[in-house]
Amino acid sequence: MNDTPTYGFDTLQIHAGARPDPATGARQVPIYQTTAYVFRDAEHAAALFNLQEVGYIYSRLTNPTVAALQERLATLEGGVGAVCCSSGHAAQIMALFPLMGPGTNVVASTRLYGGSITQLSQTIKRFGWSAKFVDFDDPAAVEAAIDDDTRAIFCETIANPGGVITDLDAIAAVANKAGLPLIVDNTTATPYLCRPIEHGATLVVHSMTKYLTGNGTVTGGVVIDSGNFDWSASGKFPSLSEPEPAYHGLKFHETFGPLAFTFHGIAIGLRDLGMTLNPQAAHYTLMGVETLSLRMQRHVENANSVAKWLEGHPHVAGVTYAGLEGSPYKEIESRICPKGAGALFTVQLKGGYDACVKFVDSLQIFSHVANLGDTRSLVIHSASTTHRQLTTEQQEAAGANPDVVRISIGIEDPDDLIRDLDQALNTAHG
Repeated sequence: MNDTPTYGFDTLQIHAGARPDPATGARQVPIYQTTAYVFRDAEHAAALFNLQEVGYIYSRLTNPTVAALQERLATLEGGVGAVCCSSGHAAQIMALFPLMGPGTNVVASTRLYGGSITQLSQTIKRFGWSAKFVDFDDPAAVEAAIDDDTRAIFCETIANPGGVITDLDAIAAVANKAGLPLIVDNTTATPYLCRPIEHGATLVVHSMTKYLTGNGTVTGGVVIDSGNFDWSASGKFPSLSEPEPAYHGLKFHETFGPLAFTFHGIAIGLRDLGMTLNPQAAHYTLMGVETLSLRMQRHVENANSVAKWLEGHPHVAGVTYAGLEGSPYKEIESRICPKGAGALFTVQLKGGYDACVKFVDSLQIFSHVANLGDTRSLVIHSASTTHRQLTTEQQEAAGANPDVVRISIGIEDPDDLIRDLDQALNTAHG
C-alpha cells in the first residue's frame, strides 16, 4: 500500500523541490552561487562524468538552486524531470535539439509568438531543420502536413498574442497516430490553468520570464519531460535511442528509461549548447512560483472583467478573449483550461493602425513593454513590434493584425484598469 500523501497544487508550488539546507537549516532554497563542486575523490569524479552517479560537476550543467526549481516545475506539470535554461527561446531549441537532424522538420501552429515564428521559420534553417506552419484549429491539416521527415509537433496552449486555446486532446491524437512527440508551450496558461501532459503532450516548455516568475525580474526557460514517449520505437530519434559516442556508446533511452530526455538535455544539451540558467534567476523564479495559483486566479478574474467591458465599448471592434461567452474557443476552454482562459488577449480597435498607436501612447497604468505575464498590466502593438519581422499574411495568421493591440492583464484593481482603458480609447478616437 502506498502511504505517500497526494498534495494539492497550492502546497506543491511552495514545497516541491524545497528542503531545509542540510548544512545550515535554511528554510528557503539558498542561492548556490558557485561555478564548480569539490569531488569526494577521483572515483567519484569519474562516476559523475560517466553518468553513473547523479550529482554536481559544474554549474553549466547542474546547480542545487536550479535543481530545486527543476523538481518543482516537473512536479507541478506532472512530468518526470525538467531542464531549466536561459530563456524561453533557449527552451524551444533545447526541446528540439535531441529530436531533429539535418533534413528534418517540425509541424508548428501558425498561432505562435512572433519570435517563435521567426525562430522556427528562419533561424533553425542554420541547423538544417525546417518548419511547416499549419492552422491547428484543423487537426486534419496538421495530420496532412506530417511526412517521413517530421520529428515533432509544436503549439502553444494559449496562443500569444490572441489568447486562442489549442485543442490539445485533438492534436495529441494526431501526434500519437503518427508516433511523434507533441511539444506544448504552456507559458501563457501555466500548470495552474492547464497541464498539457494530461492532454497528451510529450514535452512542455515555458518562458519562465512570464507568469512563473511573475514580476518581470528575470529571463529563463524550462523543458519538462512527461516520461511517456518511447524514443526507441521508430528509429527516428537516434540521439536518444542509439549509442552516444561522447559517453562510450551509452544509450540514453535504454539506460535512463523515462528520464532519457531529461538526462540528455543536461548531459548533451547544456554541456554543448551552454544555455545555462543562473542560480539567482532560479531563486527569483522559485519565489515567484510560490504564489502562482493566487496570481493566476486574480489574473483570470481581472481578464474576465476587462474583456467583458471592452467587448461593449463603442471604439472596440472585437475582443479575442476565449473566456467570453461568444468566443469560438469557449468549449475548448472548458476542457483544456477549465479554471480560466488566462489573461492575454487582443483588442481590435476601430480606427485601425493609427488608433492603436494613439491608444498605446495614451495609457497610464498599462506599461508599454515587450513582455507579458507580469503582475503589472502590459500592452503592446504586436504588428509594429513583436510580430514586426513577419509578413502581413503571417501577422494575420498569428492574430497580430495591424488594427489590434495585445493586452496582458495584471493583478491591479480592475476598476482602475477599466478607467485607464476608457480614457485611452476615448483619446485615441478624439
